[in-house]
Amino acid sequence: MKIRKAVIPAAGIGSRLLPLTKAIPKEMLPVGDKPVIEHTVRELVASGITDITIVVSGGKSLIQDHFRPNPALVAQLRADGKSAYADAVEEVGELSRLGHITYLDQQGPYGNGTPVLNAARTAADEPMLVLWPDDVFVAEEPRAQQLIRAYESTGCPVLALMPMNPTESQRYGVPVVREDLDDGLLRISGLVEKPKPADAPSAYAAIGGYVVTPGIIDELREQTESWYAHRTGEVYLTDSINAYAANHAVYGQVIQGRWYDTGNPGDYLIAQFASALAHPDYGPLLRRQVD
Repeated sequence: MKIRKAVIPAAGIGSRLLPLTKAIPKEMLPVGDKPVIEHTVRELVASGITDITIVVSGGKSLIQDHFRPNPALVAQLRADGKSAYADAVEEVGELSRLGHITYLDQQGPYGNGTPVLNAARTAADEPMLVLWPDDVFVAEEPRAQQLIRAYESTGCPVLALMPMNPTESQRYGVPVVREDLDDGLLRISGLVEKPKPADAPSAYAAIGGYVVTPGIIDELREQTESWYAHRTGEVYLTDSINAYAANHAVYGQVIQGRWYDTGNPGDYLIAQFASALAHPDYGPLLRRQVD
């Protein structure tokens, strides 16, 4: 089945970036000349996704404002002779139409599985992509397209993977690899969350990007029902993937490209500098200042 839908969970408070994110959603912090969530939306649109659901919480109206078309502003800019600015504003509004962006308020227990389950109510029995809004990938082929290609060849859930330095295993979910199928496609049997280097089952890290299928959603639904019965713990997507992988095939796709995590101050700065240095105008300017 062709993947047409995607969900971007954007309900978090961005605690690792406080106080910067006290008033500004972390998804709206700039990387280069775009807010970080726009990089994700552009990646999805470029990969052929036609239905994007952004799951939000209170205080996230700036996200909607950013993507909402603004014909009055465009007309004013054109009247002022600022056509380039008008074109840029118009193009961002066009993303909302191309991606058919809709918004849902997050409802349910704490955990990153909840927004996925919220969005799945509109997906029926279709597979869908899940991308976190604080990841930026620079690649010739978009990460989303690489995941879609892996799903089309397997018909099974797929996780985005990248090689990791074994000493950093305690930062990531690390897949248990059962079979290497070439071209970066791996058969996996689950994830071990943040293992010590000596206990890491492979040299790969799950880095935020999934194709989830109805079977994963069923596991999420069971987790959520259990949470309401006992009111303990959290609902995590990883737990549902592990439960599903116990009896079904799950794959990992090693992503070709460069990954930037903007969810903590140090990595956010790295993403900022990398984006600026790669820019055709800003890059030379920065290098002149450094030299």
